[in-house]
Amino acid sequence: NGAVPGERGKQDKSVKRGNWGNQIEFVLTSVGYAVGLGNVWRFPYLCYRNGGGAFMFPYFIMLVFCGIPLFFMELSFGQFASQGCLGVWRVSPMFKGVGYGMMVVSTYIGIYYNVVICIAFYYFFVSMTRVLPWTYCSNAWNTPDCAGVLDGNLSSRAALNLTHLLNTTQKRTSPSEEYWRRYVLDLSDDIGNLGEVRLPLLGCLGVSWVVVFLCLIKGVKSSGKVVYFTATFPYVVLTILFVRGITLEGALTGIMYYLTPQWDKILDAKVWGDAASQIFYSLGCAWGGLITMASYNKFHNNCYRDSIIISITNCATSVYAGFVIFSILGFMANHLGVDVSKVADHGPGLAFVAYPEALTLLPISPLWSILFFFMLILLGLGTQFCLLETLVTAIVDEVGNEWIIRRKTFVTLGVAVAGFLLGVPLTTQAGIYWLLLMDNYAASFSLVIISCIMCVAIMYIYGHRNYFKDIEMMLGFPPPLFFQICWRFISPAIIFFILIFTVIQYRPISYNDYIYPTWAISIGFLMALSSVICIPIYAIYKLCRSEGDTLLERLKNATKASKDWGPALAEHRSGRYAPAFSPSTESHLEVQPLQPEKSRSEVAAASPVQGSNGSAHSQDSRL
Repeated sequence: NGAVPGERGKQDKSVKRGNWGNQIEFVLTSVGYAVGLGNVWRFPYLCYRNGGGAFMFPYFIMLVFCGIPLFFMELSFGQFASQGCLGVWRVSPMFKGVGYGMMVVSTYIGIYYNVVICIAFYYFFVSMTRVLPWTYCSNAWNTPDCAGVLDGNLSSRAALNLTHLLNTTQKRTSPSEEYWRRYVLDLSDDIGNLGEVRLPLLGCLGVSWVVVFLCLIKGVKSSGKVVYFTATFPYVVLTILFVRGITLEGALTGIMYYLTPQWDKILDAKVWGDAASQIFYSLGCAWGGLITMASYNKFHNNCYRDSIIISITNCATSVYAGFVIFSILGFMANHLGVDVSKVADHGPGLAFVAYPEALTLLPISPLWSILFFFMLILLGLGTQFCLLETLVTAIVDEVGNEWIIRRKTFVTLGVAVAGFLLGVPLTTQAGIYWLLLMDNYAASFSLVIISCIMCVAIMYIYGHRNYFKDIEMMLGFPPPLFFQICWRFISPAIIFFILIFTVIQYRPISYNDYIYPTWAISIGFLMALSSVICIPIYAIYKLCRSEGDTLLERLKNATKASKDWGPALAEHRSGRYAPAFSPSTESHLEVQPLQPEKSRSEVAAASPVQGSNGSAHSQDSRL
């Protein structure tokens, strides 16, 4: 549990805020947070599009030089201060706007992420039938262009190859695509034409918000128990689907398509940009969730070990999911007599069109469909728990009095109800347009800017030496040299590269054949800007409120760490964080309430001593 030898007398628990029940809860929650829908519906497609196995090379290089260092930085930052994404900025109050930016980003993602979960819930419920509703073209919502893989008799099925399809219908649509567009979404023709609310989706949105609220009703105490199931069961489902997938005819073709390296693509800057972006967005850096989850750790927990375990698990899951997806897509391509690239897709198109259609080809297809959508629901919920907890923790920590801490459940309820109401427009007929607009703009380049400023603020404004001493005080050893170099130079450079790459690669958003109007793209940019604008606005506000006669004095006062920065518990505030009391009084204040049975002499012996370098030691740990 992260206890340090010689400090057995210390409880290492925050009675006021609460802690994880044990370390496994934290690791499972963080894995559930990092492993989300993107691992299943984005990574496999990126990998196949960017040179198959060759893409793994830049992907793992970016993981080592950018992913793991940033993950470790955010975990150590939250754990040291035991504060959410707003409270940690006591380290340099002028940059508290970064915390507000993280909250805005988490709000946007939390709104649309639960809508994706609610669509998965909808598909999960309708799969409980003998024949999946998107199997045949004989339904009221189908068009004459519909051509299902199972329609017609067995003798004509052999003729269902690509040339036959092109000759008979120039625009063949699958029953699963028509079910998705014409029945589930009842898609309108324009983003401005909202149409009516799709009541089945609204009901499922209510269900998903109720589930999220009930799992977080007691904060990390309740969600820490739920993740034993939500973080582990997706791996059971992935394994079941993997075993089913590789036993199918044509599965090997699909997997070879996914893994065959095209080494010439390694020299393409776009491949490196995609690898860096995928690592950055997949790990959930700069969302505020990592800082929040780590803030409930015990002070001496080894978050260095945790960050490596969680980051590698996240990336291994992405690679594993690729086998599951492409084995089934290979089987479907083989059945249709087409190339795998014709059936490969990503995003909602993969989860709700291509994969469900492939599942209709399997015996007892409803079973596989129920398993697949149940997995998507659990993957989504793991991320959604942390997004909601990030907002609730930030609000409760910011107010910080006993009244709100006792009523944290009501804060959670309030945020959940607000999230449900804001998600209602996304369940209308134009909802998918808005969902993709939020996905593309609300959490893209703004995250990169937030992360870059966070690196600079900690390493250069607060000072890398101070931060390394803080970590040594917390873990018992300074961060390894590799991480020190990454934090100061390599990771900020890679983040800057991602930003430049994102700007150069920018293309206006479209959905299938629909091109978004200019006003909608403007709203997208305003959403992206709304999180970044918090940083300069708060910095100016803080400058105006700071003491000092000249601008330089105000700047110094606004950026220097506030007096209450440091470990949250008095017993850990040693070294340069030690209160200015006499040793005996200080020890009495620190330890006595936690260990009333200890004698005064024992307590006094454990009084902190400041080392010459300002690092924290206590006399008993020295002995």
